[in-house]
Amino acid sequence: MIEANDLHFTYPDGTSALRGVTFRVATPAFVLLCGANGQGKTTLLHLLAGLFPPSGGSLRVFGLDPSRDAQAVRARVGLVFQDPDSQILSETVAEDVAFGPENLGLARDVVRRRVDQALARFGLEALGDKPCHALSGGEKRRVALAGVLAVDPELVLFDEPFTHLDWAGSRALLDALLEIRREGRTVVVSTHDVEKVIAHAEQVLVLKDGRVARCGSPAHVAGELARYGVRPPCSVLLGKGLQPWLAA
Repeated sequence: MIEANDLHFTYPDGTSALRGVTFRVATPAFVLLCGANGQGKTTLLHLLAGLFPPSGGSLRVFGLDPSRDAQAVRARVGLVFQDPDSQILSETVAEDVAFGPENLGLARDVVRRRVDQALARFGLEALGDKPCHALSGGEKRRVALAGVLAVDPELVLFDEPFTHLDWAGSRALLDALLEIRREGRTVVVSTHDVEKVIAHAEQVLVLKDGRVARCGSPAHVAGELARYGVRPPCSVLLGKGLQPWLAA
C-alpha cells in the first residue's frame, strides 16, 4: 500500500510544490501520474523515493515513512529520472549498474549476478566495459533502468520516461514497463503525455496546483483530462469528434 495524507512540500526558495496531496494505491499496480507541467509530479516521485522529507502531512510506502526509514525505502523503491545523465554516476556501464546493489551492502557474488542479469535483460551485455559518456541517449536510458532493476525494487517510479525517445525506443520501454508490472512490482509513470500508457494503467492520479484533482480508473478519468491541462488520448478525442455525427 502507498498512502499520502495531506502531503505538503515547499522548496527552500519558498516554492510550494505540493499543497495537500491525498491518495491511496493498493499495490501491486500500474499507476499513471499525470498533469500539466509544474503541478508537482516530479516532487511527489522524489518524496516517494525518500529523496526529500515532506514539509507536512504523512506518507507511507509499504508501511514505511520514507523520511524516517530512508534506507529501507531505497532498498524497495527505484526511481528512473527523466534525464539519465542525472542518474548515471560511474565510468563504465557495468560499474554504474553495480552502484545500487553495492550500496545495499550485498555480497560481491550477489552484486555480480544482479549486474549480469540486468545487463542481459536490457541487451547491454556487450556494453559492460563501455564508458558511459560514449553512450547514445537510448543506451543511457537503458543503463539507468538496468541500474534501478539491479536493486530489485518492489516499486519502480518513472519520471517522463518517453522524453526524446523515437517510436521504436518508446515501444521497447513500454514493453519493459509492462514486464516489470507482470513480475508483481508496482509501476508509477509520471507523464503529461498519457497516450502511451493510459490503456495499461490500473489507476490514474491527476495533479493540479499541487493537489490530487482526480483519482480513479482510466475509464472514469480519461474524459476529464482536458480540464486539468492534459491532452486526452486520441480515442477520447475521436469519440468526442464523432458525437455530432452519431447524434444526427
